[in-house]
Amino acid sequence: MKPASKIARKAVLAVLLLLAGLYALCAAGIFFLRWINPWTTTVQIQRRVQALRAHRPYRKRYEFVPLARISLNLQHAVVAAEDGRFRKHHGFDWIEMQKVVQEDLKRHRIGRGGSTITQQLVKNLFLTTERSFVRKGAEFALVPITEALLSKDRILELYLNVIEWGPGIYGAEAAAEHYYHVHASELTREQAARLAAIIPAPLKRRPAQMNEYSAEILDRMEKTGW
Repeated sequence: MKPASKIARKAVLAVLLLLAGLYALCAAGIFFLRWINPWTTTVQIQRRVQALRAHRPYRKRYEFVPLARISLNLQHAVVAAEDGRFRKHHGFDWIEMQKVVQEDLKRHRIGRGGSTITQQLVKNLFLTTERSFVRKGAEFALVPITEALLSKDRILELYLNVIEWGPGIYGAEAAAEHYYHVHASELTREQAARLAAIIPAPLKRRPAQMNEYSAEILDRMEKTGW
């Protein structure tokens, strides 16, 4: 075997071992998330690094609270807005994905992602907001193990506590206090719908501006009996 071929083979093997090691590390992390609440996420780290590079001030507001201390209004609003079939699928909503692909083909462009709450949780915990095929591949590899190891309630609890709700604002408790000066357990249906409406673009949107979309979310909630 030529020296160049040996080097290439060793390089490929090293990359595969590295990927396997990273996957095992993430899988172990997901296992321990059954009992341990995360003190940070890769997206939170990403935002801090971006602020440092841009020489911007950065203040992180993040307080993890149990699902029982998050208003049912917000739980239902977020599910209605982000993943209506959350309780029915096993990490991937193939029905919703098909709709998204059909819409993209009609428009001749890539539109909304159609990601489930589980996919978004994996992205927040272990990946970044940067779009790439590598990130998507890692996401698809980690979602099944997340669904296998964590209950739906735990997935929702983690999701509501770690996602962005504005610059430096992470989780339902910090969002409720920042925008409405109340605890997450005290959010009304209207407030919950407006908070759910900014999740797709938390660095740009503000709850007070989400009149049309929050009304749509409230309508979805009503149709599901909430």
